[in-house]
Amino acid sequence: MTPPDAPHNRWSDLDRPPLNATALRRGLLKPEGLWTSLDIVEATGSTNTDLVARASGGGLAEGAVLVAEEQTAGRGRLDRSWTAPPRSGLFLSVYLTPGDVPAERWGWLPLLAGVAAATGLAQSAGVDMALKWPNDLLVTIGGTERKTGGILAERAGDGVVVGIGLNVSLRAAELPAPHAGSLALAGAVSTDRETLLRAVLRSLEQWYVQWRDANGDAAESGLQAAYAAGCATLDRTVRAELPGDRTLVGEAVAIDGDGRLVLATGDGLQEPVSAGDIVHLRGEEGGLT
Repeated sequence: MTPPDAPHNRWSDLDRPPLNATALRRGLLKPEGLWTSLDIVEATGSTNTDLVARASGGGLAEGAVLVAEEQTAGRGRLDRSWTAPPRSGLFLSVYLTPGDVPAERWGWLPLLAGVAAATGLAQSAGVDMALKWPNDLLVTIGGTERKTGGILAERAGDGVVVGIGLNVSLRAAELPAPHAGSLALAGAVSTDRETLLRAVLRSLEQWYVQWRDANGDAAESGLQAAYAAGCATLDRTVRAELPGDRTLVGEAVAIDGDGRLVLATGDGLQEPVSAGDIVHLRGEEGGLT
């Protein structure tokens, strides 16, 4: 372990080596593939902010990937901050232009990214992943669900920037919140970030192409069923904290064709939720998970 007064450099934590951009480009950038460029920066405020700025300026090709070794102002939903030690996670954004897919179906992209990330990480890290609607990645540590990743999608230029943040090697003392987790703490068989990044991007390409070829039809592409199968929110009582300070409590019974969470409320009605903060409840006291 590096002494606390030692100068920081890219090899200062030997358990967390830097990513090899050359090797990653060689493995991921193919002539007929989705990914067209891959850049790695040592540190930035937010990869999403940077890629949105590039896309908004025009000329950014679909399939651009931006990865940061450290994010100093990473953002989640509702402008929540996302920070972690250098090289302790995966912090990346990709630029997608769904083209002929109807714009009303683009709302599936963050859910698609969740399915892709969960699938890729389950295969490469050997950890069971679950999805918390709409955009959290969960692992189980000591019998408790913990958030280990999040997804943020933003319109930019002619497409969408999708950001993924994932805690990989964070130790217990480094966790930013009691409900946070990491792949390492969940017993991952591999925390090699290059292996994990390749797996996530290949899975994302596979799901995106499948969804795009189905013209964004989540049912036809298999995306709707895959998301529902991996969603830890379904079949649970949840509290939805909605825009306008409105709160709704009910059982999460389905993901509809528009990617909305359908809640069955106490009055026998079913209400779709398209945006909001979802809290998993335990029992009548509503313990948070």
